Amino acid sequence: MTDPLICLGIETTAHTFGVGIVDENGTILANVKDSYTTPSGGMIPTKAAEHHLECCDTVIRAACEKANLKVKDVDLIAYSNAPGIGHMLRIGTFAAKTLAHLKKKPLVPVNHSIAHLEIGRKLCKLDDPLLLYASGANTQIITYENGRYRIMGETLDNGVGNFLDSFARALGLGFPGGPLIEQLARNGKQFIDLPYTVKGMDISFGGLLTHIERKIPSVKKEDLCFSVQEHAFAMLLEISERAMAQANKQQLLLGGGVACNKRLQAMAQIMCKEREATCHIPDNQFLVDNGAMIAWTGLLMYRQNKKKAIVPLKKAWINPYERVDQIDVFWR
Repeated sequence: MTDPLICLGIETTAHTFGVGIVDENGTILANVKDSYTTPSGGMIPTKAAEHHLECCDTVIRAACEKANLKVKDVDLIAYSNAPGIGHMLRIGTFAAKTLAHLKKKPLVPVNHSIAHLEIGRKLCKLDDPLLLYASGANTQIITYENGRYRIMGETLDNGVGNFLDSFARALGLGFPGGPLIEQLARNGKQFIDLPYTVKGMDISFGGLLTHIERKIPSVKKEDLCFSVQEHAFAMLLEISERAMAQANKQQLLLGGGVACNKRLQAMAQIMCKEREATCHIPDNQFLVDNGAMIAWTGLLMYRQNKKKAIVPLKKAWINPYERVDQIDVFWR
């Protein structure tokens, strides 16, 4: 009986440098990360890239130590090549290419957004869920149909995470802003009527951000944070519910860092219960950006079709604007 394949995955699409080590049975041997944060203001791409350079070796070593393996012991290297911020994507790509070259391992590029869906499918034991993907730059409703992941609805401007970070910056809070807003919202008592922009299957946060920035001087932070969450999350779940009805789905999967928000989770569970559907939420470490999801998706691709999965080192690069519906999902 042969040993299961093992993949080391590197995630660097945004503020997190993550390394995961997973075997083909789905056993997560390690999932280590180091994230760029600031006490005030937002994320500066050049500074985040410097952070990734500084912690790269440490995080890889820590993941290998946790898995009780060396890089030479893994069977393949996967890395997030899209979508994301170019400054950070390049760091992860160079790290993956270096390991693959030095240790003579096959290299597999992975779409970060698809990886959120695949790790959720695995951990929650789901066959064909609808994904509410709520992260910094990405806000999409994703389903699978005819060999592709399809985007049924999305933001027309800012991702919900970037919207929350911009709001937090206007309040004088640090980065990432979502957890800080969630904390303040727990003490909010007054619901304030704010713009609510749903356009068919799509949503928009631009008008909401402009409106609340004008209210900051005259409204308690706690009440404004509470009201912002109620409006933004209701918008997300309205289009999620409509997509579930249109696609005839009975399983809703949450993914992305914003999905760690307990209020969003509660609202999603209520909506699904009312539809007699089920809501599935992975642990926080797999909702946020992480290396394990890259490793697992890379394994799925490699195991199904090595020729399609592997990329030569000279052609291993990044695609910051690649969408999930541009990918041939040959592993399903």
